[in-house]
Amino acid sequence: MDCEMSTRVFRHLGPLFFFPPERSIFHHVLVFPSTTKIEFGSLQVLICFSCLKSCHARIATPKAQLGLPELQLGIIPGFGGTQRLPRLVGLTKAIEMMLLSKPIASEEGKQLGLVDEIVAPNDLLTAARQWALDIVSGKKPRLSSLQRTDKLESLGEAREIIKFARAQVKRTAPNLTHPLLCLDAIEEGVVSGGYAGALKEAEVFAAAVVSDNAKGLVNVFFAQRATTKVPGIAELGLKPRKIQKVAVVGGGLMGSGIVTALILSGYSVLLKEINDKFLQTGLGRVKANLQSRVKKGKMSQEKFEKTMSLVTGALTYDDFKSVDLVIEAVIENIELKQSIFSDLEKNCRTDCILSTNTSTIDLNLVGAKTRSQDRIIGAHFFSPAHIMPLLEIVRTDKTSPQVIVDLMALGKAIKKTPVLVGNCTGFAVNRVFFPYTMAALMLSDLGVDIYRIDNVIKSWGMPMGPFRLTDLVGFGVGVAVGAQFVNSFPDRVYITHLIPNMLEAQRLGEQNGKGFYLYDEKRKARPAPEIKDIVKQSQADAGIMPNGKPLAVTDQDIVEMIMFPVVNEACRVLAEKIVVQASDLDIASVLGMGFPPYRYEKFLVILSLIS
Repeated sequence: MDCEMSTRVFRHLGPLFFFPPERSIFHHVLVFPSTTKIEFGSLQVLICFSCLKSCHARIATPKAQLGLPELQLGIIPGFGGTQRLPRLVGLTKAIEMMLLSKPIASEEGKQLGLVDEIVAPNDLLTAARQWALDIVSGKKPRLSSLQRTDKLESLGEAREIIKFARAQVKRTAPNLTHPLLCLDAIEEGVVSGGYAGALKEAEVFAAAVVSDNAKGLVNVFFAQRATTKVPGIAELGLKPRKIQKVAVVGGGLMGSGIVTALILSGYSVLLKEINDKFLQTGLGRVKANLQSRVKKGKMSQEKFEKTMSLVTGALTYDDFKSVDLVIEAVIENIELKQSIFSDLEKNCRTDCILSTNTSTIDLNLVGAKTRSQDRIIGAHFFSPAHIMPLLEIVRTDKTSPQVIVDLMALGKAIKKTPVLVGNCTGFAVNRVFFPYTMAALMLSDLGVDIYRIDNVIKSWGMPMGPFRLTDLVGFGVGVAVGAQFVNSFPDRVYITHLIPNMLEAQRLGEQNGKGFYLYDEKRKARPAPEIKDIVKQSQADAGIMPNGKPLAVTDQDIVEMIMFPVVNEACRVLAEKIVVQASDLDIASVLGMGFPPYRYEKFLVILSLIS
């Protein structure tokens, strides 16, 4: 049973998860007079894993995956899972598997004692039957996992392990309650026994399953699996054409990241630049991206060399007749992009897909000087492109459904989550979040400390505050993108002198190590006290502080003043049908901007009124 099916069962049979042990079917499986055993192959588990932990023996095939992913859904393991796993593998490993939703292979399970035997797939049923007969005959012990204590640490040591785990949870996930509930259930079982722990598990599961965190996380779980089910496209029954070779135009940070993502998935790539210096720099970035994986132990040297051989450099369009897809990834300059697309139309096959990685520019402008409107599409990656999981696919009114299907398939093939959106300034994610930075800039001009703003927003759950994000993106990009929004949405933008003044002072963000923050060689940020005068000058120029004094606001005020405009823009995007379903915007915001998925329940009510 896969995760999605397990969660669907959970939605309909949720009460079963937190019945008291004497009412649970798994209690009766455990104490049933006949011997119970379970055999399993490759599975990702919610229900099945809890079932197998209840059995007297567990037989697996090689490389079968065992795990408890419930915490990803805002709930905790049920069916006695919080009690039996520690008794089978030890407390430390059990807590790691539960809190991190970290699966293990059957081979590791065998070493830990979770798996009793590993056999070939064809022998699985036979081996399981024989094991059951051996238990019945007394050749093998009949072990009840809920009563076992041999793998548990001493009470004092166990309490220290749980105390440390609590501290880690509070530090890394301060806004989540269900990991702590999980630890409550585990601790009760360690202190008072497995039966008492199962009762506690039932109690805290019942609380977790109806929490806002669970509702938001479950919503995002299903949203991610619905992005390829596009109304109006899925019904056509189109099959994706095979894409074998891809050309990327532009080897900057974004272009090199896109190349890396493609070759990591086995695609042959042609990287084009305007001169050899830029080309070698781009290839060097790709090489550095791969070498980083080697250093982290994620790639062997042999694999590195094989992967790097998939990319070829080019200074002309001579070899573009052989490519199936082109991704343009140059700077945000309309005239330059138009020139490139005119060249692509002349030098590529008539069935070649022509895509742009623009983050804000209207695609109709990009392809205005071509006659190939039906095969022009947006392929908007998020930086760094080889790491960020979202691919925003932008269609125009003229984009062919076949081209959409082809690019959606490519997105999945390179391990991205593809989300189809409509054509407008900023598309979906950047448009929804442009008020995020503008509202923060307004607060700064109102006298609120920029580092306080960042800290509050990060504590609320965003990966970084708006000023730290501006440093990451770069002030040059920020000005260019901001101008697009000012032109497109003049009724709801805030224009400040702060960003231009920072640029004038040569504060470019991470690019040169100084922006709103200062950065060391490891990109670690610290406040930059020298920008105090630049901030004050912007406040004086704006002249919006009440009576010339800083605005007094609470932390909750800061969150609402920054996030409510984001919600407002999300409602506009839905109303204008830039996304075809609200769930697409949910998952795009989570994967593209790092919006905390456990916060979505607060916004679902608002968004549902529009969708």
